Amino acid sequence: MWWHDSVIYQIYPRSFQDSNGDGIGDIPGITSRLDHVKRLGADAIWLSPIYPSPNADFGYDVADYTSVDPDYGDLDDFQQLATAAHDRGLKLLLDFVPCHTSIDHAWFRDRPEFYFWADEPPNNWCATFGGSAWERDAQTGRYYLHSFFPEQADLNWRNPDVRHEMTNAMRAWLDRGADGFRLDAIDRILKDPDLRDDPPATEPFPLPLHEEYARLSHIHSGNVPDVALALEDIRRATDDALLVGEAYLPTSRLAPYQEVLDVLFAFEAMNAGPHADRLERAITAAYQTNRTGWVLSNHDFDRFATRFGEDTRAAILLFMFLPGPIFMFQGDEIGMPNGPGVDPPLDRHHRDAFRHPMPWDATPNGGFTTGTPWLPAIDSKARNVAAEEQDPNSTLHLVQRLARLRKDLPRELRFIESPEHTVVAARGDHVIAINVGDEPAQAPAASHIREEARPGDGADPLRIPPHGGWIAAH
Repeated sequence: MWWHDSVIYQIYPRSFQDSNGDGIGDIPGITSRLDHVKRLGADAIWLSPIYPSPNADFGYDVADYTSVDPDYGDLDDFQQLATAAHDRGLKLLLDFVPCHTSIDHAWFRDRPEFYFWADEPPNNWCATFGGSAWERDAQTGRYYLHSFFPEQADLNWRNPDVRHEMTNAMRAWLDRGADGFRLDAIDRILKDPDLRDDPPATEPFPLPLHEEYARLSHIHSGNVPDVALALEDIRRATDDALLVGEAYLPTSRLAPYQEVLDVLFAFEAMNAGPHADRLERAITAAYQTNRTGWVLSNHDFDRFATRFGEDTRAAILLFMFLPGPIFMFQGDEIGMPNGPGVDPPLDRHHRDAFRHPMPWDATPNGGFTTGTPWLPAIDSKARNVAAEEQDPNSTLHLVQRLARLRKDLPRELRFIESPEHTVVAARGDHVIAINVGDEPAQAPAASHIREEARPGDGADPLRIPPHGGWIAAH
């Protein structure tokens, strides 16, 4: 399959490239920057939602699944993007949001049977960002279910008409040139048919959660045993298109999704941070599933460079060395950290800091727009694509080289015993060694260092420098 060792580049359309000066990124802007993605060594682009939306959750509250939001362009612009991507050998993935719609979607009033309604909240379910998952609708006086913000009403996928409408929308995008989908919050797609209470949590969840949400074990409000009912309908509708699942679950609970979907994000590895033992355990568990998608950053979490700090380049070496597809968020290739966000925040869950515009050059708005950007530009003089293109020792050039190297390595990954604060692993005759500690560490014997996390560390195959590392060949 084309995606087995691919680099998939996530684009957040509002923040990638503005083509018309309104301060909002758009589809023609994306098309104009495809050569950058191709030079990077990516195999595909994944677009965060481009559908019409009132932007209560910036596109993840969909008001129409078959159209393009006018802020981004129109269907002709999408078609031109698909053609331009395919002409460059790039696949095109769309973000599909199957579990909920905007309350501004026509279905919310015209097809109430598509949703969950009750005269009173029937259970104790909690929304992901806190508070009850049941919201009173002022127009009807009844309560509807929302797993996320109140503006995002959950769809009832046990209704065959819902499954029919949603899979038709997916087929429409495939007909227009999409090559697959990232399926948003796919663990929420089915609910317990009896809407039973979620029991109290008896052990900590191994991924970050909102404090109130973490008090319950969400075995009825999502991740239900018969989730395949929905997943198999999606698979039948999309044939052999790539299906990437965002199931915010530990690796040990992903088996029902792996039986149907092609790739599941490795969230435990993504959230391991600069902790060698935690990284090795999380990577080992995910690698053994054979359906793993490694993630540097995305639009929902702290950026890779912020999570790893001075260990960022060493961590890039490690994640890009791993077998399987890797997902890179725009800006990861230049080590872009979190920005300052805005006050008051635009996003109620405080994710603005991860979504600042892409800095293409050192001009005041970083080449993103000639107008006023929807989120302020970060310090583009400190870090931008144009400058890193000119520096062979830049993070950008490191990523380009690693994108080429990873495709030449065998699938098998094995870890090698190594000192504290280090991770050492091999793929065939190539060895990676990284050190997230403050002191140099001894390394296994290797003969020829091919890549260093930080040029100038000495290229010693018997020594792993602090907060550094290398890839070597025997």
